[in-house]
Amino acid sequence: MGRSHALAYHRIEEFEIVGIVTRSPESRGKLNEELGGGYAEFGDYAAALAETKPDVVSISTYPDTHASFALAAFEAGADVFIEKPLAESVVEAEKIVAKATELGRKLVIGYILRHHPSWIKFIEVAQTLGKPLVMRMNLNQQSSGESWTTHKNLMSSISPIVDCGVHYVDVMCQMTRSKPIRVSGLGARLSDELPEGRINYGHLQVTFEDGSIGWYEAGWGPMMSETAFFVKDVVGPKGCVTIEAKKAGGEGASADVDAHTKTEALRLHHSKLDANNQFVKADDWIETEDEPDHDELCHREQVYLLRAILDDVDLTDHMGDALNSMRIVEGADESYKTGRTVDL
Repeated sequence: MGRSHALAYHRIEEFEIVGIVTRSPESRGKLNEELGGGYAEFGDYAAALAETKPDVVSISTYPDTHASFALAAFEAGADVFIEKPLAESVVEAEKIVAKATELGRKLVIGYILRHHPSWIKFIEVAQTLGKPLVMRMNLNQQSSGESWTTHKNLMSSISPIVDCGVHYVDVMCQMTRSKPIRVSGLGARLSDELPEGRINYGHLQVTFEDGSIGWYEAGWGPMMSETAFFVKDVVGPKGCVTIEAKKAGGEGASADVDAHTKTEALRLHHSKLDANNQFVKADDWIETEDEPDHDELCHREQVYLLRAILDDVDLTDHMGDALNSMRIVEGADESYKTGRTVDL
């Protein structure tokens, strides 16, 4: 994510990169080279913040540093772009939002699907299906090599259901525009390589005030099934809409970050029957072939950040929605640990 966002800043005229900060010299050197070289490099975040005095800080680290890095950036007078999830916990996320509000700084959270035209259309179509909605979504990732190493590093601080789940419960909240009222969660530890108490598979069920229900699952690791990689399906009284991602959901696709946002086509099914209980209308296919790739989506996120800063956009709802999705996935995590449904 850091690489893709750096490419965006490099290409957008109004931004100027004043420093690249990573934990390893190799990673920042490689990124700097890809950007054409010449950018200052740092191995220490606090030192970079003090020396460069940036207007904006872009945080794409593991979630366990999100809160401390964001708070330090705000105190230094910078606006912040931060990757999802906003923090490791709701308490930390609330502190980040409170500090941004207190100091009048802009805070944009990396909910990449909000900038994807096909996902925007998916949400719009789902809102035509009546209420309640039944929303079924997952993102299981079969990983090995460096991808499995990255997943294990992530899971040292956060579960897949929290890290990825915020995207998809955010989509559910946009589809229903209803208050989530309770959530249940399940989890499983499918690898001895994980620390005790950490899981690499999670599943949640969330209920909304309007009667809508949502299901989401996420699993990471070499044992995960490619068959169960991609389900994005919404059912309502008037029919259903499904993302039909034949190529993006194919063999080996779960490890490809571009495949995680691909839709390819939306299939809209109409439930209306005639006097003989036959369907009145055939399914509609909404083609979505002209889709932005992952780097282009990150570019659009940074254009949104730029406009928020230059046009002084009110981000109250944006931050509130991020907290809302954090509360749902943290509630699911708590439910798994306690064995009880959590009221939100």
